[in-house]
Amino acid sequence: MSDAPLKVSTEGLDRRRFLSWTSSFGLGGTLFPGVLWAESRTLPEITSETVAHAAEVAGLTFTDEEREMMLQGLESNLQSYEALRSIDIPNEVPPALHFDPAPPARRPERGTGVVRRSRRPTVLKPGTVEEVAFWPVTDLAELIRTRQVSSEELTRMYLDRLERHGPTLEAVITLTPERALEQARTADREIARGEIRGPLHGIPWGAKDLLAVDGYPTTWGAGPFRDEIRAGDATVVRRLDEAGAVLVAKLTLGALAMGDYWFGGRTRNPWNLEQGSSGSSAGSAAATVAGLVGFSIGTETLGSIVSPSTRTGATGLRPTFGRVSRAGAMALSWSMDKLGPICRSVEDCALVFAAIHGADGRDPTARSVPFDWDPGRPLSDLRIGYLASAFEDGDADDRAVLDAVRAMGVEPIPMELPDAYPLGALRVILNAEASAAFDALTRTDRDEELVRQTRGSWPNSFRTARFIPAVEYIQANRVRTMVMGALDAAFDGLDAVLTPSYADDVLLMTNLTGHPVTVLPHGFTDEGSPKSFSFLGRLYGDDASLRLAKAYQDSTDFHRRVPPRFAV
Repeated sequence: MSDAPLKVSTEGLDRRRFLSWTSSFGLGGTLFPGVLWAESRTLPEITSETVAHAAEVAGLTFTDEEREMMLQGLESNLQSYEALRSIDIPNEVPPALHFDPAPPARRPERGTGVVRRSRRPTVLKPGTVEEVAFWPVTDLAELIRTRQVSSEELTRMYLDRLERHGPTLEAVITLTPERALEQARTADREIARGEIRGPLHGIPWGAKDLLAVDGYPTTWGAGPFRDEIRAGDATVVRRLDEAGAVLVAKLTLGALAMGDYWFGGRTRNPWNLEQGSSGSSAGSAAATVAGLVGFSIGTETLGSIVSPSTRTGATGLRPTFGRVSRAGAMALSWSMDKLGPICRSVEDCALVFAAIHGADGRDPTARSVPFDWDPGRPLSDLRIGYLASAFEDGDADDRAVLDAVRAMGVEPIPMELPDAYPLGALRVILNAEASAAFDALTRTDRDEELVRQTRGSWPNSFRTARFIPAVEYIQANRVRTMVMGALDAAFDGLDAVLTPSYADDVLLMTNLTGHPVTVLPHGFTDEGSPKSFSFLGRLYGDDASLRLAKAYQDSTDFHRRVPPRFAV
């Protein structure tokens, strides 16, 4: 037999598979004897015209000769895509590349830190347990510690309020009464023996329903997953269990962590039921402000703690990226997702954060960095900045925060965010990662089951993201590295920065760089809706932003106001 390659007719055969196999051996469409063919099937053929149209989508131009030369490689790429798509990749599997917000020269310390609570005045039980529904965790903890109220009493009270008011707010997906009452009774037995685990012991809380809780549905707010039960608990759930907290409900989120529309309706703003509570931590913020839970856990990728906290008047902490493990939480963007507390006061946020932060060996981006909380320390050891341009045309409530901080003996230093970068263009990072996280949803057409089908909602974003070139995704991340360096230089030794929550590009930039922020109410509109202000921290400087925010919040009463519709 001749050693010359055998020419084989490809008529009726799988052209993609043929070209992939032959090009991998450098055969240029020929086969040696003995090569076995797989079952043939009919697939669309990539032509020079196809490449020309695709190049337009990517903003590129190629000559006729260049397009012809690309065809075989593009066919091979398609075969690779099909091979990858044959693998079932669970949502919790992260990419091999991990985002790290810390510049090389600013590696954080390791450890746990020391937490000291503020001194509390004597706390006395009111006439009925429900009258404490809006109390902060710090006061609820004193009631439980002094055994004026049992955890079981508190738990039954919040479960009752969840049943009564949850449907009005459309804020509850799943109640967890059996689990909650068992935890509460355990807490009461331990407290009776003097075994107090900490300030969260016996405190009822609610989880954004993208956190896995063993034995209960974890719906992600989306119809395609409404019956999903995921084995095991998310790390945050497990750590709050260890702190003695009592999980009473899984709360709503906008479908797949966007907005406030979920498969059962739209979560409402407790201050205005005609308005949504914003998202995506919609139920966490609404339930906390309406006095349905002692505190809650939310998540943020691009505003999902800041936005609903602003809308409802909650106090929230978006921690530094990587300070709280996301293991057991729905992945949307592996380089941007962050978990944090939504509460009724800044110190509540600090105490919850103290219980949930740190590496766990499950989330490869999670770090154990010391968290030192001592609200009694003077502010004089902090170097504070303010985003000067944001106050030039800011409203009176924004300027009042600046004046209040000055009255505390701190003179903020004017600063500006770097503005040399097209931040809006970097949103392709989120869109590409989110599309990958829900790849199968798009390819199986189950994205049609999501309640929102608008130009700006996830189904359309997922489809559009399929046309983001891999090269552009990588280039966007390289620009992101430059933004991270520029913002680090802009902080220039500052511990915290004062800014209106939606000033300039502050929300997008700091979510891309991983900086922490504490958001709290600082006023109300003429229509009676809350407004918010943000205290940015340097990377891993969550304690400084919290301490400054607490000092300001202690001088106001905005966080103590109660939505009339849900008052006791």
